[in-house]
Amino acid sequence: MSLLVVGLSHRSAPVSVLERASLSADAKVKLLHDTLAAEPATEATVLATCNRIELYADVDKFHAGVAELSTLLAQHSGVALEELTPYLYVHYEDRAVHHLFSVACGLDSMVVGEGQILGQIKDTLALGQEQHTAGRLINDLFQQALRVGKRAHSETGIDRAGQSLVTFGLEQLSMGAEVPAWAAGKRALVIGAGSMSSLAAATLARVGVAEIVVANRTAERAERLAGILVASGTGVTARAVPMASVADELTRADVVVSCTGATGLVLTADDVLAAVSRDTAPEPVPHTPADPAGAAPAAPDVAGLDRDVLARLVAAAEGGRRLADAGAARTITSAPAETDGCPVGPDGRSALTGVDANSLELHGTWADQGEAAAHRQPRKGARSQVDVRPVRLALLDLAMPRDIDAASHRIPGVRLVDIESLAEVSADAPMAADVDAVRAIVAEEVAAFGAAQRAAHITPTVVALRAMAAEVVAMEVARLDGRLPDLDERQRAEVTQTVRRVVDKLLHAPTVRVKQLASEPGGAGYAEALRELFDLDPQTVASVSRADAADPKNDDPGRAS
Repeated sequence: MSLLVVGLSHRSAPVSVLERASLSADAKVKLLHDTLAAEPATEATVLATCNRIELYADVDKFHAGVAELSTLLAQHSGVALEELTPYLYVHYEDRAVHHLFSVACGLDSMVVGEGQILGQIKDTLALGQEQHTAGRLINDLFQQALRVGKRAHSETGIDRAGQSLVTFGLEQLSMGAEVPAWAAGKRALVIGAGSMSSLAAATLARVGVAEIVVANRTAERAERLAGILVASGTGVTARAVPMASVADELTRADVVVSCTGATGLVLTADDVLAAVSRDTAPEPVPHTPADPAGAAPAAPDVAGLDRDVLARLVAAAEGGRRLADAGAARTITSAPAETDGCPVGPDGRSALTGVDANSLELHGTWADQGEAAAHRQPRKGARSQVDVRPVRLALLDLAMPRDIDAASHRIPGVRLVDIESLAEVSADAPMAADVDAVRAIVAEEVAAFGAAQRAAHITPTVVALRAMAAEVVAMEVARLDGRLPDLDERQRAEVTQTVRRVVDKLLHAPTVRVKQLASEPGGAGYAEALRELFDLDPQTVASVSRADAADPKNDDPGRAS
């Protein structure tokens, strides 16, 4: 076995890199065929999810394989190799098997124990089978990974160590409240109609939202999902809308879940701001009429404050726009709830209305100090300051690359939970006894898989040996017929069976023992020793191997179930 894995995940790379390195369906297919076209690889498949991209291949040269797979990942992901390399990890042989089995059990997931990864592994195997890039090793490996993952979930309480990303995301949106109580009566907008969006919609219906609107680029898929939700028996009202209606639906929604395959933003910060501002627009700001020449009103003269900066602040406040000044802009978009004496309240942009220039200056200074203090805290605390504000719109972004502008969380009344924030919150999840039990299962299954693969490696040699023995028996029986032509059929059959029993008994012990020895670490040399001892034809052994690899059951997609 020469299994090689090259990849990156949420554990090795920042979200910004994962976003750019995501693979489309077409890119995955092209990557697989280019991998097989490369000299070191004989079979391959790619596991690409919202938080990992991993290329699995059977290679005959380790260093050449690492170089080739890394280059191919860079080419097809669109991220330059020199930029991607620091975030790549490499696993080989048993370590590669251990990694995939851990992934299948949810031990390497952003939320420990989540079960969605099993479906993604199944899809990965199906892709390799459909594209005919998965041979015996990849088929055996991923079939076993599915069994290991199912065993972990059935024999342990790993499900209690974490929830699915959807459930965990909703728990973060509810900010400690029971999700059903938080969701009751809310209106939800689900953007996308794929597997993750469908799971999110079903979860929202189950926890008690009153209405779900599904928006998708393909109208039929949105309508089908809405129909399923209505027929689910949860009592939820559901309807489908085109993507062009998202802006209007956003103004009516309380909760938004987005997971699409878009390469750009689906919702910008301006979209979100427009939606929450439509029903919370600030009162018109009285201002001094312009002079007869049409000039803007003069900014008050405040010592120590640049007149141009102050003019921009006042003009922005009057026009309801985001401020250009660094300190004030940060405060307006992410002001902490506790003002600590700040002259401008925590209500953000609308609070600037009518504020005098002196207060604006003090406010900018106070904001810069608060920002610096926030940077000195652990990263998870960065968003906690906005969590205490009343939430007008809750956003859950499960897409990679992201669907919703990360700047949206700075808008007053908006709470955003995305892949990055989920990673931050779940990073310190406790390792319960169930997790240790799953690790023990993984270790046991890795040893069993390695032993089976090593034993399978010697099987063609054993088969070739037995074929040679059967040929010798046949030749000797034919020779006996020539010397004893008077033997009747019963006597000839008895002599033939006796010779075969002798040969089988002589070969039984050594072939069983050699399989046992070959299954142990370092046992690969026994096959070669057997070929040398019995002078087996290498072409015969190779032909057995090719016939074994061409077994049609390896290409049966049903084996992925």
